[in-house]
Amino acid sequence: MSLRAFDLFAVEQAIAATEFAGHLHHVATTSSTSDLALAAAQAGARRGVWIADEQTAGRGRGNHTWHSVPGDGLYLTALVAPSIPMQSALSLSMQVAIAVQSAIASVAGFRVRDQIDIRWPNDLLLNGKKCCGILIDTASNPATQTAPASLRYALIGIGINVNHTAFPAEIDAIATSLRREQDDPSQSLHREPLAAAILIALDEEIRRLTSNLEPRSLNLEAHSSWIRGKRVLVEARDDDPGGYTGITAGLDPQGFLRVQGDDGQLHTVLSGGLREL
Repeated sequence: MSLRAFDLFAVEQAIAATEFAGHLHHVATTSSTSDLALAAAQAGARRGVWIADEQTAGRGRGNHTWHSVPGDGLYLTALVAPSIPMQSALSLSMQVAIAVQSAIASVAGFRVRDQIDIRWPNDLLLNGKKCCGILIDTASNPATQTAPASLRYALIGIGINVNHTAFPAEIDAIATSLRREQDDPSQSLHREPLAAAILIALDEEIRRLTSNLEPRSLNLEAHSSWIRGKRVLVEARDDDPGGYTGITAGLDPQGFLRVQGDDGQLHTVLSGGLREL
């Protein structure tokens, strides 16, 4: 079956009221949309969205690669530069995950948390299997005598399995796509409504950050079953070969997950993968 062309104009029309309007870019193939966004940011751009049909070197957390089939996934990176302190930028992961979850739920008809769940804060699970990964890279302006360090820009990378019908054997048991979980998986899904819904939701969250408004949802446990009471393994990082196990114990004031470790310590998960035990 031939690849259906991505309708960038349809997305432009849908997001006309957002800060992203007029700043969309689409390519058939790229190493990573985040590479394109980073190059633009380093050249001085402070706004833009890059969408690709295929990524040949998509990057996940911990330098994991992202399985990419031309046209089956939505691979998107948004470049944003709200004027906020770096301390406020720490909540971006939380707000982006909720925005993407809301967009998937509204477009594909899945129930928030019951079906589309956040493995806090970087992964979205659909019926228990990973369907989406989020990776945020930031750059900062240094603090001065009169002002704290501020956000220079953020690259919000989002990869969603939309129309995948099969995965490599090594990840087939833990990965899924929106199409696979539909009542009728024989029907492919259009990527444009999902892209538009994500950008509209992101625009709303960025406006809230810059307006000092409350987050869209104060009951974060309504969005994620992973925040409290989940027995997990926090996988080792490159600079910490140990890893640890414990029970998730809520979020700290910056939105980072806490885990009451089996070692008796209350850990804050700043990096490293999370797996249910």
